[in-house]
Amino acid sequence: MTRACAYPRHTRREFSHAGDVLFKLALLKLYAAAIRRFPAGRGTSADTSDPLSDVDFYFPFKDLQSQIQSANILCPAPGGPYDTALSLITTNCPSSGTDNVPINPCCTQDMLKDLAGAVGCVQGSDTSLASSMQSATKDFIQQCQQAGVNGPPTLPETASHTLHPSLASFSIETAFFIMYVGNTTSPNILTRDLLQNIKDRIGIPAEIRIGGITADSTFWDPSLEAAIFNFVDNTGALINTTIGWEFWDAARELLPEGTQITVNLNLESLNFTRALAVAESAVQGLPNQVAAFEIGNEPDHYFSFTAKNYSNIWEPWSKNISSALNFTTPKFQLAATADDPLWPYNTIAADAQLDCVSALAAGVDDANTVEWCSEHTYQYSVCDPTRTAIATLPNLMRNIIFIAVSNFRLNNTVRKQLGSQAFVIGEYNSVSCSGRDGVSNTFGQALWLLDTIFYAASLNVSRLYLHQGGPLALQSATQLNKGGFSFYDLWYPIDNLNGPVQVFPSYSAYLFVADTIGSSRSLKIANIYPGRQTNESTITTAGGDTSSGQLVIYGFWDESHPTG
Repeated sequence: MTRACAYPRHTRREFSHAGDVLFKLALLKLYAAAIRRFPAGRGTSADTSDPLSDVDFYFPFKDLQSQIQSANILCPAPGGPYDTALSLITTNCPSSGTDNVPINPCCTQDMLKDLAGAVGCVQGSDTSLASSMQSATKDFIQQCQQAGVNGPPTLPETASHTLHPSLASFSIETAFFIMYVGNTTSPNILTRDLLQNIKDRIGIPAEIRIGGITADSTFWDPSLEAAIFNFVDNTGALINTTIGWEFWDAARELLPEGTQITVNLNLESLNFTRALAVAESAVQGLPNQVAAFEIGNEPDHYFSFTAKNYSNIWEPWSKNISSALNFTTPKFQLAATADDPLWPYNTIAADAQLDCVSALAAGVDDANTVEWCSEHTYQYSVCDPTRTAIATLPNLMRNIIFIAVSNFRLNNTVRKQLGSQAFVIGEYNSVSCSGRDGVSNTFGQALWLLDTIFYAASLNVSRLYLHQGGPLALQSATQLNKGGFSFYDLWYPIDNLNGPVQVFPSYSAYLFVADTIGSSRSLKIANIYPGRQTNESTITTAGGDTSSGQLVIYGFWDESHPTG
C-alpha cells in the first residue's frame, strides 16, 4: 500500500517547500515499478539486480528525474501519453507553480510534468505500464481533491502527542558498533557525516541504541587495550563480545555531540555482576549521554520467560543497578520483546504474552525504575526458508508494520502508566536475520520506512530505532545470510562480503523525516485521510488492493507557527 503525505494549511512557513518533496515521494512508487520492470532501461535484460549499483550515492528527493536518467533507467521520450497526462494536469490543477513554490501538496506543477514525462518515457517499452502510470496520475489527483488536501482547519482529536525530535533513531548491533564509528585514532568519516546530516536538520542528534542479539553475550574487561574483541568460532558464529574503555571513548568522541545512548545489558548469561560492570563502565565512559539501560535483548526468545518470572529477575536487577549508580530517576527501558502482539488483544493468551503490558501488570516497575517500554518488530524474515519465500519487494510495498494491533493496549496501559513518550519501537527493520538483497537495499525500503515512521508517529510511538549491523551471530541455522553486513543497513561503513562502502536509498528516508521535523519542538501528526478506524488502525479498507495503490494523507501541525 502506498501512502502519500500532504501538509494541511495551518503549518509553519518552513514547510512551504514540502509539497514538492512529498509529491516526489509519490513519484518514487511509480518509478520503482519502472525500475523493477526495466532494471537496465528500455525493457532490456540486466546484468545486475540493482540498477543503481554504479551510483555512489542516490538521493531520490533531489533532482529526481535527472538522477534516474543518469542511472540509465528511464529516458526522455515525449509521446501521446505525455500529452494526455499533461492535459489531465492542466485540467485539474492551476496553471502556475514551480518546484520551489508548490501550488498545493498534490498539484505541484513541475513535478506533475515530470510524471507526465515519465509516462511518455516508458511508452516505447511497455504501453501497459505507461497506461497504469497515467491512471495512477489521475487517481492521485482525484483522491487528493476528494480528501481535501488543505486538511481540517483545526487540530483533529486523533492528532498525536508532540513528536519527539529523535523520532527516527538507530539501533546498532553491539558487536558491529566499532566497525560503524571507527576508533578515536581512525574514525569512520562516512558514519560521522551521515549522522551529522540528521543533527544539522533537526538540531538534535538521532538517538543511538547499542544493543541487539550480541548484547546478550557481551562482557566488560577494563584491561582490554582494543575497543572490542569479538570471539568468532570456525563456523562463523559469534560466541561472545568483550569491550574495553576504548569502546566508550569511541562512542563519546565520534558520535555527534549530545547523542543520547541506550545501552543494552546482558541478561541471557544471568550474571548480574558482569551486567553491572558494563553499566558502571558506560556511566563512567559516557557522562551525561546514557539515556537508558535495557536488560536483555528479546527475552521472549529464551528461557521460556513468563511475565512473572521475567519480572522477578528484571525488577531487582534494575533496582540494584540504580542503587549502585546512584540514579535518582527511572533509567530503564523495559521488555525489548520481539514476538508480534497476539490478536485479538483482549484475550487470556494475549494478556499472558511477555511484553511491556504483561510485565508491568506482573510488578516489574515496583521499584519505579522503568522510564520507557520497548518492542521490536520486523515486517518479514529470512531466518528460515518458509519466511524467506514471502520476503519480497512487492510484499514489502503492500504492507506496513502492524503496530495498530497493540495500540489499544499501549494507549491504555503503557502511556497512561509511564507517560506520553513512554512507548518506543526499540529495534525494527524490513526483514529480520539481516535483510534481503533486492528488497532491503532498494527504493522500496525507503518508501516503507517513511510509511512506517509516520504511521507509528500517528499512533503515538515516541521513537523508532532502525537496526544496523550484520549476521555474525547466526540467529538461525537455516537463515539466508551468513556474513558481511546486513542488506537492510542504510550504509556500509567499511568494505565487506556484501559490498563496498556505500550509502543505500533508505538513508534518504531518514533525511526526509529530519527535514519534516526540522527545528520544531511542538509538531504533531494526524492521519487526515482515510482517518482512524474503529480498531484504531489507519490502514485503508482496500489495503490489499495492488492494482493502483492506496492514498493516505498525514497532516502536520505546529501551532506555535501558524500561517493563517
